[in-house]
Formats: sequence, C-alpha cells, structure tokens
Amino acid sequence: MTLPGCSTRIPPVKILSVLLVLSALMGVTAQDSGSPFDCQPIVDGTKYDLTGLKGVQVVVREQDSPPSMFIDELRFDLCAELQPIDGRSSEDQCPSGTVACLTKTNRKGGEDTDRITAVVPVADVSSLAPEFSALSSPEGLSIILHGPSYPSSSAASVPQSLKINLACSGSMVPPVLSSYENGQATVEWRSPLACRNQQDLPPQDDTSGGGDSGEGPGDVPIEHVGSGLGFFFLMLLLAFCAYFGLGAYYNYSTYGARGLDLIP
Repeated sequence: MTLPGCSTRIPPVKILSVLLVLSALMGVTAQDSGSPFDCQPIVDGTKYDLTGLKGVQVVVREQDSPPSMFIDELRFDLCAELQPIDGRSSEDQCPSGTVACLTKTNRKGGEDTDRITAVVPVADVSSLAPEFSALSSPEGLSIILHGPSYPSSSAASVPQSLKINLACSGSMVPPVLSSYENGQATVEWRSPLACRNQQDLPPQDDTSGGGDSGEGPGDVPIEHVGSGLGFFFLMLLLAFCAYFGLGAYYNYSTYGARGLDLIP
C-alpha cells in the first residue's frame, strides 16, 4: 500500500522473500546436518534405536595376489558424515558429504609401497535414500544406503551402495566387509541393538475410554519429535507474523501511517 505524498518505500514482497529465506534456513540448520538419517528406523512395527552404533567404523579386506596385495578399506558412519583424514591428500579421500568411503590400495613389499588406486564414495547424503527390511534368519535388520555412480566421468559408471546386514546378537561383534560386487559393499555386523524383542513398540493408547491407562514395567515410552516439515511451517508462520509486525512498525515510524494504512 502506498501513502499519498510518500516517497520510496520497501516493497512488501521483498521483505516477505527475505523472511521466507530466513525461515527455510532456520528449518535446515535446526536439523542435524551431519546425520544421514535419525538412526531410529521403524520396520514391520518395530522401532530400532541404532544410535549406539554411531561413530566411524573401519573394516579391511585383504586379497593376496603375489607379488602384490590388494587391500579394500571401507570407512563408514551409520549416523553421520565422514570427516577428512588428517595427513591424507584430498585426492585420496572421498568428497564432503560421504557416509561410506571405499579405498582400494595396492601393496608390493612393505607399507611404504602402498599406492591408492581407487577412492569410491559408496554412500553419501545427497543420494542416501535409506532402505530397511527385517532379517529372519538370523533375526535382525538389513540397511541399504545409496551413493553416486562411480566413476562419475565414465559412461560405464555403476551406482554405488552400502548394505549392512545387522544381525541380533547377545554381544557386540565388530563389522566385517564380506564383499564388494557390482557397486555394492556388503558389511556383516552383529549387535544386541538388532534384536526385535528389545525394540518392540508399545501398543497404542486406548482412546475408547476403557482399559488401564497406566504404564506397566515393560512399557517403553515413545519420544514424540516434531517433523522437519512441521518445524518449517512453524517458521513460516513466525515469518508472516514478523513481516506484518515489522511492516506496520516501518509504516508508522517512517510515514506516520494510522489504521489500515499500517498494513504492509
């Protein structure tokens, strides 16, 4: 709205655009940008809490082929992006945003002769698209994290992925790289966190008014967390409120507006 006799005023659409951008940035930064997913997937009615598996895991597989040895080293973090390795050149590391990185090394003689022949980003946050399914024998959880095609500059590039077969076990057993075929690295891992009987969701509350609403000793509380989408709309609402508030104040202090003329 333009007031008679007033000169230049800031178009409301520009103020709104700035507020929308700020709200979007707040929504993005409010989430953990270092987490590929929340590590709490729900599969077949069972909620798994895998946050206890966070941290960098390094698994190595060696293939002896005299006079050389081929070494596959897979570094991955189930719940966060990988950080650069100190002392290693950037060309010998996966790019930022990588969740699982496979390094192929050729060794002929001692470790001083190691030569990195390939660095493969097996999974990254930009193409993660996590998939989950239940394992029956043995009981557990299968996780697939996706990555870009490799090599990216070749017409014969192959889409990459990391498959983790997380089996139920009474104790934690370190992960093992079992294979790397057709672009998919497969890891076998055993952990109590993959056991279904420790992860079952409690039944829904009885909304009909009957039954005992108290919590028994075996009840597991569910943590209700607002979704990123809900948070974004909250920020959007606050942005609109800030827009009208600041716009009204600007019109009042700059142009002496009153009544409906206060509306931006």
